[in-house]
Amino acid sequence: MTYHRRRRAGFGALVIASFVMGFSGPLHAQQKAALATDAIGGKVTGAHGPEAGVWVIVETSDLPTKYAKMVVTNDQGQFVIPQLPAAKYKIWARGYGLVDSDKQDVVPGKTIDLTAKPAPSAAAAAEYYPGMYWYSMLKIPAASEFPGADKNPNGIPAGMDSQASWIDSIKNSCQSCHALGSQNIRSPHVAELGEFKNSEDMWERRVQSGQAMNNMALTLGRLGPNRAYKMFADWTDRVAKGELPLDKPERPKGIERNVVITSWEWGKQGMYLHDEVSTDKRNPTVNANGLIYGSPEESSDFVPVLDPVHNTTKLIKHPYIDPQTPSAADDPMAPSVFWGDQPIWDGHTSIHNPMMDEKGRVWFTARLRRAPNPASCKEGSDLASAQVAPLKESARQASFYDPKTEKWTLIDTCFNTHHLLFDNNGTLWFSQGQPYSGVVGWLNVKQFEATGDAMKSQGWTPTVVNVSGTGKREAFVNADQPTDPAKDKWVKAAFYGLMPSPKGDVIWGQAMGPGFSRIGQPSLLIRLIPGSDPTHTAVSEIFQAPEGTFGSRGVDIDSKGVAWTVLSSGQLASFDRSKCKEPLSGPNAATGKQCFEGWTLYRMPGPQFKGIDEKGSANHAYYIWVDLYNTLGLGKDVPVAIANGSESLLALVDGKFVDLRIPYPLGFFAKNADGRIDDPNAGWKGRALWTTTGTRAYFHSEGGKDARPRVFKVQMRPDPLAD
Repeated sequence: MTYHRRRRAGFGALVIASFVMGFSGPLHAQQKAALATDAIGGKVTGAHGPEAGVWVIVETSDLPTKYAKMVVTNDQGQFVIPQLPAAKYKIWARGYGLVDSDKQDVVPGKTIDLTAKPAPSAAAAAEYYPGMYWYSMLKIPAASEFPGADKNPNGIPAGMDSQASWIDSIKNSCQSCHALGSQNIRSPHVAELGEFKNSEDMWERRVQSGQAMNNMALTLGRLGPNRAYKMFADWTDRVAKGELPLDKPERPKGIERNVVITSWEWGKQGMYLHDEVSTDKRNPTVNANGLIYGSPEESSDFVPVLDPVHNTTKLIKHPYIDPQTPSAADDPMAPSVFWGDQPIWDGHTSIHNPMMDEKGRVWFTARLRRAPNPASCKEGSDLASAQVAPLKESARQASFYDPKTEKWTLIDTCFNTHHLLFDNNGTLWFSQGQPYSGVVGWLNVKQFEATGDAMKSQGWTPTVVNVSGTGKREAFVNADQPTDPAKDKWVKAAFYGLMPSPKGDVIWGQAMGPGFSRIGQPSLLIRLIPGSDPTHTAVSEIFQAPEGTFGSRGVDIDSKGVAWTVLSSGQLASFDRSKCKEPLSGPNAATGKQCFEGWTLYRMPGPQFKGIDEKGSANHAYYIWVDLYNTLGLGKDVPVAIANGSESLLALVDGKFVDLRIPYPLGFFAKNADGRIDDPNAGWKGRALWTTTGTRAYFHSEGGKDARPRVFKVQMRPDPLAD
């Protein structure tokens, strides 16, 4: 309360000065006494007066790493950029309907007026649109062209069963790794790759470039390569001829103008990031003002680290056990436009997801060895979990780094790992990534710390659904066997996303659909009830999304136990299991076609593909994060979709979206987020959401190959002029 009174008193002087001058004079005349010494203020004016809802960006290379900060102008075109480190900055304005203003020099403590530049053409204005406005121009095959078949004249192969699976593939296999609408994807520069007789041949060659070639080939095989090349070629040909998106984005409005975005470059050239972590998800005051850690997945064995207080970065090398652990540098590739024949990724450890514990230690899912498992994981082992569900392979295991000792601890796991999260008891739960194994794994951290025995401290359980309806796990049939009404059933629904409920009773998971898994199984939400001995007692409930929606990706849980996810059909969705009316047993328990009444859908803003159901959107979100502790400042239990299609964070507040777009660099693309409270008594300045660049090919976007990935800090102040 004291902080807010002080801030209002300072702002009151500005309001009085503004009232006296009727907002007609330059901002520096109004604001002279109120502007903090570490802030930059001013006004953006265009040919017709103040420019409201445009971004003002400052950037400097004077600090140990490149640093930028962004705010939005108010109704009068005014802005204040707060809490800037001492440095010389370039400042400019960016907004829809404009092109970037001339960059000017400025230092903190000064005011400056900017002159907006109207876009000279609709094409120039569209260069600043979020990627989804461009990739929504893709002509998706009509529903009548499905299902595919062998020797199908339309080029859609057998196994591609529906238009929904096609869209799910475009979003969850293509867009989820590469920002499809970014400038160099929609308008490709390919001269270095040779001459092509048509754009279909060009696309066939360009997707072979670089070390993501294998993964792209798998997706194209599912779509039907020739049919996919035809779709992408038609799109880029139309863009080249001057066709523009049909829809236009709106400028930030209302509380969207209160956002303050800070970014730092981190990592190294060529590296891409998957996630970051700033704190313990269960207690966001852990690691206050501390280091931020990233996960470089296939691109590197080095963990990037940011010190946001001193604006410094470093790299920490992640070790591995087996010297013959494969590296991404060994993956097949063709030369690329940007890097030639240089394999820019050299990651043995495949560091996918970081998480922090209550001690500030950083845990990772990381590859430590080759995939074949030791005998203790397989049939014949004396481990209880191996006796129930023996596992032959694990492509990724686990580790943790202790910043106090600067030591790594490597933890071999029989189960594959993808995401990891602690429950309220300190047990560390893991997702698998793909649904194939049908198991959920965990580590008893206390036991591991006491014994150092990774094998005896871990366990896993099959995802068994209670078809029998007894309320507890019974004898079950395997996933490849017919459902037996007298028995339970093991479902191949290993988790991609997971989240232990804050209520401490269950573990929620989410399994990927055909667009990601490339198997004929829908995406699912999964509620796992561990019981007293999870290996033998865990029972699961599975749920499909309602008819007409599809492609669940990621899951998080609010304090009431409601599950939240994002759908590739273009919605943010909640699932409230307490709304289920019918018993969760019988045949539907094995398919997930139950409790559709538990779902609530919120269409994500943005255009839709032409001819596709308007109840959905072309927008795409990679994951979902629920702000349990109001770390962002929009309220407790606010779900935030990591919407890389709209290059933004989509927060759902009281049933309406607050669209927090990251305007610079163009092509913002994140995969996850977390929130930290550095000082609970400092108002908005003491809390923030953190995220990082997540696209595998950031060099397709603004800045090109000379840029590096960035970590972003997002804050919500009480008004657009708070400093």
